[in-house]
Formats: sequence, structure tokens, C-alpha cells
Amino acid sequence: MIFAGWDMTFASDVLKLLRLDSSGDKQNLVIRSAGGGGKAAEYSFGIEEEYFLADRRTFDVAIETPNELFESANWSTGGQAMREMLQSQLEVATNVHVDVNDAREELRFLRREVANVAAQYGFVIMACGTHPTAVWRMSQPSPKPRYEEMIEDLRSIGHRNMMCGMHVHVQLPDPEKRMAVMRAMLPHLPLFIALSASSPFWNSHKTGLKGYRLAAYSELPRTGLPELFESRQDYDDYVGALQRSGVIPDESHIWWAMRPSMRHPTLELRAPDTCTFVDDAVAIASLYRCLTRHLYLRPDLSKGVTAVERAIAVENKWRAQRYGTDCIFGSRDGPVTISEMLSRIIDDTAGDADALGCVAEIEHCRTIVDRGSSAEFQLRAYRESGDDIAAVSRWIATSTTSGTSAPIGRSAPAPS
Repeated sequence: MIFAGWDMTFASDVLKLLRLDSSGDKQNLVIRSAGGGGKAAEYSFGIEEEYFLADRRTFDVAIETPNELFESANWSTGGQAMREMLQSQLEVATNVHVDVNDAREELRFLRREVANVAAQYGFVIMACGTHPTAVWRMSQPSPKPRYEEMIEDLRSIGHRNMMCGMHVHVQLPDPEKRMAVMRAMLPHLPLFIALSASSPFWNSHKTGLKGYRLAAYSELPRTGLPELFESRQDYDDYVGALQRSGVIPDESHIWWAMRPSMRHPTLELRAPDTCTFVDDAVAIASLYRCLTRHLYLRPDLSKGVTAVERAIAVENKWRAQRYGTDCIFGSRDGPVTISEMLSRIIDDTAGDADALGCVAEIEHCRTIVDRGSSAEFQLRAYRESGDDIAAVSRWIATSTTSGTSAPIGRSAPAPS
């Protein structure tokens, strides 16, 4: 969390005592997570969210957005808000946390702060995987060399990348063991997709999927589930081959549903849609964090993930996209409901959740299954408004910053 506009200097020992840091320009105060200690600090985590920028009155997705908006958002958040690939997108990134409550409060703050800045330029932010009415053919790349080069390479597929996701970073005690954890995590990735599903619409039409975002995202190269690499050396050899061949400039162009971070000693989950509700985002991040710890402490579990398990996970990824929280997964032993899969993971990671202080957040994942993810709310808004797609956009925009479900239907209030 950041306090802007403090025109004074603070002693470093005072900042440490108060769990505060100053931003890079010394103009803002940033609340960092409690330092904690021991084993919990080894599994520190951070959350990145991408939002759509939309007209505050029509809720149509923005096509062109001024640099001043992002400069203001970046300044007011202490450098934690930035452009994404398309001008219609804005990304925020939390600080590194060990306390889940700190992470929740910071994420709420970031949403409020960028929403306030966006309003000054006539926009609202919308937390969802796809914008209900966006027309990808009208999208414009952000004016940054990296994104312009990516669009030059990807062409129309890059313009179709009008999608927003949530990324969760978890730091491991030994980053060199990320490959084993990534392999062991593969069968569980479809669960995160189902819990976060918030993209049932595309180009003003119901897609029939609860999570359409990844269906469109799969057009991009180097997406989908990670390969079954045996070691870090295998992964490095793969990246090196692509770099030497001029295919990619660096490993940040590998966009799998999960990957070892290039810049941080973390394993990054990339599969989820952006969640409309903050509490859902924090719950899913906490579940991933607990499962990461559980798998790290049990390295032999990775050996049980074979080509068969990966193939089943690929099928379950599709089922999660199609059915969301109504999903029934496939397994070697037969069908498994999403409730059964979630309950097994919660039972297995109970000790991890207790050690990391996020038992309540893990339990909230059961709530998501019981009442549905954002996709269910969007479809309900569509039905109860007489198939008015604008009502869906209103609901998303209002719920993004309110933290709870906005009223559904034609009477849903627009953000002030």
C-alpha cells in the first residue's frame, strides 16, 4: 500500500519499525509486508493483475490511452502500475509479501488508486479475463518498443491479445528446484483456471465457455501447459536454442500457464483470469502458495507426473475453461468433481496453510465453488437484464472497485 504526497524525509530505522518504505522518488510511502521470519518468509509471494480501461459512461473498451494516465498511476502507486501490451490494458503489481492480509489490503489499495486516476481521464477499470464487448480489430499496441516489436512479430494474433490475467509469484527456498515443483504442479493447474474463470464473453457474444481467455490466448506461441522438463538444464537448453535461433530475445517470451521467472527467484502462475473480486484473487494466490510449499517439501511427487498425467491435465485445462466451477475433471481413476479435487488439495495442504497463515483464504476457495466465479455473475447479469451485454460491463466495472458483487440488471449503478 502506498501513501502519496508526503513531502518529507523519514529515517530508515523509523520506516523499518513502521513496516514502511519510501518509493524510488522518495515522494511516496509504501507499506510492505510484515517481515515475518523462519520458514514462512521463504515462501513470500506477490500478485500481478491486468485490468481493462473502459469509457466511464459507455463502458466500451478504450482504444487509445494517454501516457499521462499511466505516468500518474505509476507515480501514485510508487511505481506499481504500468502499461501492458495493448493500450486498453493496465497492470498493477504488489510488493513482496509474507502476510496475506497485507497482500489483500495492498491489492485493494492498488485497485482504488488506479481507478481514481483512470476516472480523471474519463475511464473505469474492469477486472475480468475478457472485456464483454471489446472488438480486437480496433486494438492498438502500447507505445513501448517491447510491445511494438511483439506486435510486429505476432501481427493479428497480437492484436487479439485483448485479455487480462492474474499472475502469482511464489519464492522458493532453493530456486534451482523450481523445475521439480513446476512438474508436480501440472495436474493442479486446471483447478486455478476453473476458480478464476471470468471470461464468458468475446466480441459481444456468449462463447459458451466460462473461461474463454485461454482459448484465445492459445493462439500465441509458447503458451499452454509447461513441457515435462526433467531438470533446470533441460529448460535452459530449450531457452538457449530459441535464443540462438533468433526466435525469442529472452525467456520472458515464454508464456506458459506457469513458468520460472526470469527476473525473480520465483515460480510464476500465469493461468488464472483476472478475478473481479479481490478476495477471490487472494484466495487463489494463497492456494497456489500453499500448494507450492507442499510440493517443494515433497520432491518425489514430481516423479509421478508422467506424459499421461500431462495429457490428462491438458484435457482438464479445456474442461476448466468450458465449465468453470461446474467442472468435472478426468483422472486415471475416473471422474472427479471440482469440489472433490479442491477438498483433496485443502486436506493435503492443511499444514502448509497453517504455517503460512492463510487457512481462511484457502477455505474461501470453497465459497468460489459454491457460488461460482465471476463468469457465473456475468452470465446472470446478462440473463437478468434481458440479454443486455452492457449490463455485464456495468456489473464488472462496479464490482471491480466495490470488492463485492454489484447489483445485477439494468439498474446497476455506474461508477461515480
